[in-house]
Amino acid sequence: MADVEELVEELRTPAGEPAGAIVLLHGRGTSEQDVAPLIDVFDPRERLVGAFPRGPLELPPIGHHWYATQDDGHADPETFLATFERLRSWLEGLAARTGVPIERTVLGGFSQGAVMAWALGIGPGRPRPAGILAMSGALPTVPGFVLQLEDLGGLPVAITHGTQDPLVAVERGRDARDRATAGGAAVVYRETEVPHIIDPRVVPGLVSWLDARY
Repeated sequence: MADVEELVEELRTPAGEPAGAIVLLHGRGTSEQDVAPLIDVFDPRERLVGAFPRGPLELPPIGHHWYATQDDGHADPETFLATFERLRSWLEGLAARTGVPIERTVLGGFSQGAVMAWALGIGPGRPRPAGILAMSGALPTVPGFVLQLEDLGGLPVAITHGTQDPLVAVERGRDARDRATAGGAAVVYRETEVPHIIDPRVVPGLVSWLDARY
């Protein structure tokens, strides 16, 4: 079995038998505590396992990261690929512990976390999740890391992005939308005039989208 101690995590168990699971990956320079409170908003009926791992890297200026960032804003290949393997192993362990398979697990994240959610959802050789939730993120662009974008066959995808985002340009969210749609994913896309945050106005739509996955 995968080494489930690879990453620090927070776990929220459902009120009864789990209908599924949602993994939320935090953004750059924060921790699992930044996204864990979202489970009470996204899953008010407590139907889902909520899983929130911590990025394995501590980098300046502060906080935890999933990968180092190059000058062009893209992921450093060495740290990205190492983290991808650790997250893959952790996700296998999560399924073994909770009894919820990847097919009933939504993979979500904010900023860097959204990049890793895409990687875990449609990276090379990855099994199909219940859906991908990408907030203020982008598709990973790493040499040799080939995304399975050709035939997404109705994969549920929700993307949100701020048009005033100074850290991850909205064009990268639009690019993810367009490429996922071209591959056959069922994409719900919402952009609003906010910076690098989760706009509270998009949350009700995300709750409805998540509820429809189960």
